[in-house]
Amino acid sequence: MEHKKTYNAKELKTPKGTLIIEGPVPAEKLASYEFHHDLTSFRQPPQQHQALIEIAKLPEGRIIIARHHQTIVGYVTFLYPDPLERWSEGNMENLIELGAIEVIPEFRGYGVGKNLLIVSMMDDAMEDYIIITTEYYWHWDLKGTGLNVWEYRKVMEKMMNAGGLVWYATDDPEICSHPANCLMVRIGKRVDQESIQKFDRLRFMNRHMY
Repeated sequence: MEHKKTYNAKELKTPKGTLIIEGPVPAEKLASYEFHHDLTSFRQPPQQHQALIEIAKLPEGRIIIARHHQTIVGYVTFLYPDPLERWSEGNMENLIELGAIEVIPEFRGYGVGKNLLIVSMMDDAMEDYIIITTEYYWHWDLKGTGLNVWEYRKVMEKMMNAGGLVWYATDDPEICSHPANCLMVRIGKRVDQESIQKFDRLRFMNRHMY
């Protein structure tokens, strides 16, 4: 499968300054930007910056960023699912995962995450993919936001809806381990029926147990 990537961008005015939401951004461009020291949800900022650069080099990898001048203050990643997760077991070329989304505290509450997803889906090539994201409550910044698990889940769901991702049922043990965890999915307009059926089999791999 050929992974076409078409750059899109939009301006987002916030009380803290105007952001450029853009992508997919190529690896060399990502390397040239500063990476904000508050982007700490997944790794230390220098390591996370490097991780984004590596993802951008992958044939299917896509990084959409929110940039304040020359500093990255938010990002979303798309790439093939982790080989250790069930979603990779179907070896589906047209299934990619929204792996991480992060915005620094200073710019939260201004629709940055929502706009990262909107710009991500501006690329017509996204209609060729099944896009999934697995939401686990232990990744959420409950302390920083002061929200409880259910309030945060509602915020996450609303944000994902902006990118066309909706809740889907699954029997994946990790997702089922807590009721706030969830699988969200966007099936592109050009995804064939066979791929959808294959994906349904991945969603419910424990059917024989019932």
